[in-house]
Amino acid sequence: MSGLNVSLGYLLAVMGLGLGVGLPLRFRPLWWFTAELPASFVLAACWMEVQTLVEVGQWAGGFGPDVAVTILFLILVVHGVISQGSTGNPTVSLMSFLARESTAVTAVFGIAAQFLGAFLAHLLTTFYWSLELTDMHMIKNLMSRECSPALRVSVLQGVFTEAVCALTFHLLYMNVRHRAALFRIPLTAMTLAFLSYAASGYTSGLLNPSLAYALTFHCPGFTRLQYMTVYWFGPIAGVTLALFLYLGHIPRIFTRNLLYSQKSRFRVPKAKGSADQAERTERGQGDKKGD
Repeated sequence: MSGLNVSLGYLLAVMGLGLGVGLPLRFRPLWWFTAELPASFVLAACWMEVQTLVEVGQWAGGFGPDVAVTILFLILVVHGVISQGSTGNPTVSLMSFLARESTAVTAVFGIAAQFLGAFLAHLLTTFYWSLELTDMHMIKNLMSRECSPALRVSVLQGVFTEAVCALTFHLLYMNVRHRAALFRIPLTAMTLAFLSYAASGYTSGLLNPSLAYALTFHCPGFTRLQYMTVYWFGPIAGVTLALFLYLGHIPRIFTRNLLYSQKSRFRVPKAKGSADQAERTERGQGDKKGD
């Protein structure tokens, strides 16, 4: 339990750091950059520690994957609370751009902040592992250069898995993003935790390009191009398809709705008085013609 307590302390410290840095930055110019930077940092730093619990905790700390999934769910809930208005996920920024809800400048700055936050999180977490505060972290530090990749299947299967996970999540996200936070945050956190658990034997269900960059791009076994194909192209394909299915078109690319008709199924009945007046007018015109 000592190793788990140290991990929980680290997670709380990271969230406190993200909250302390993120709140003042929200009132600065370029808020879409300054808001996404701490959101991505907290998400990547915490997820990397959860990955340690999954890889090493079962035989070095004595707890199973259910503990890691529970902690991941709680992390995602807290992350959703402290990162209101930002997600730390480039695919969400891309979705807003494709839906014409944000400009190209906003999307580019937001995605750049997300990757920078993930990079800083990787630096902090590897330094934290190097301290070797517990046996679990000592083993993880020894494994850091020969880490196990999150991708455990072929590239084609990985692309399909990430695309399906991204499609599922973004369809849900677009349906609940305007709901109350008390309902939206736990539901999205539960969905992400479930997808991560369900895809743990395939790609870990990251569906987040910047998060994947921090977690697995440094691990041997696949080339950078293969990682980019799985963890970047897969989620991009998934979010694009989700937006198309949700709206019936991609507003940034074309405006015509290809799936859903814009015509109303119900005809609005004319007012009775208007109909009677029109009938009287027609009769009067007929009488004049008769004369």
